[in-house]
This record gives sequence, structure tokens and C-alpha cells, in this order.
Amino acid sequence: MPEKNSKILAQNRKARYNFEILDTLEAGIILTGSEVKSLRSSKVNITDTYAASEKDEILIHNLHIDEYKNSSQLKHNPRRIKKLLLHKREIKKIQGLVDQKGLTIIPLKIYFNSTGIAKLQIAIARGKKIFDKRETEKQRDWDRSKQRLMKNNL
Repeated sequence: MPEKNSKILAQNRKARYNFEILDTLEAGIILTGSEVKSLRSSKVNITDTYAASEKDEILIHNLHIDEYKNSSQLKHNPRRIKKLLLHKREIKKIQGLVDQKGLTIIPLKIYFNSTGIAKLQIAIARGKKIFDKRETEKQRDWDRSKQRLMKNNL
């Protein structure tokens, strides 16, 4: 969970619309030096990103971190598969939920915490059906109109 003084680099806003979020976790990411430098300048995109469990680890796919312009020879692949840093019991819990209930692992935010370490907030989620998405939209519209009415009455 991002702290108050953490710097959010990217958010997956479509995730809450397309998925029903059941649980969230904070995970570290294994990055190279040029990837960290590029992250510090907010050159990251997580819209099409997903996570998958392989063996006893969770890997993140399609996390696009642009190449750092000032790096010399050691440039990184922008779409390299990255490993997430989680405790073994967290990995087992996630794998059990994904295997048994057919849930997915999606990233919600990538940020630097208060100590300057890159973190990824991941969610265990279930995909929404079309009628669920419509219901979410109706609820959001109703909340907006309620706020408008309350503001006008005061």
C-alpha cells in the first residue's frame, strides 16, 4: 500500500473497471540500474501488464520501462520479464487462489516508497462481466450526481 510520501509513477486505472479486486499486495521488483534510472524519470507504462506464477515465483510480463537515454553499453530490454519479490507464503497463497478459483494477478500501481525502493502494488482479481461493468458505471454516475446535488444545496 503506497504511503503518503511515496511517489506514484504509474497507475492501471482500467483495472478497477475491468476487474473486481479481491485482495492487494505490495511486491518488490528485480530491476537493473538503467531501469531504475528510467523509472525515476517516470518512463513506465503498466496498462497491458499482467503477472503469472511459474514454479515458485511470480513473474511480471509486459511491464514497459523505456530505455534510459544516458546509459552507456548496458541498455535493458524495455519489455523484459521481471521477477517479483514476495515471501514464500504470499507466493503459495497467490498460486493457490489463481489455480483453484481462476483468479488473475494484475498490477495496480508502481511507485517508489518513502525509502526510495521501487514497489509494485498487485491485486488478486476476478474479471467482470459486461453487466457488472454497466452497474459500476451507473453507480459512479449516481455518486457524481449526488455530490452535485449536495454541493448545490449547501
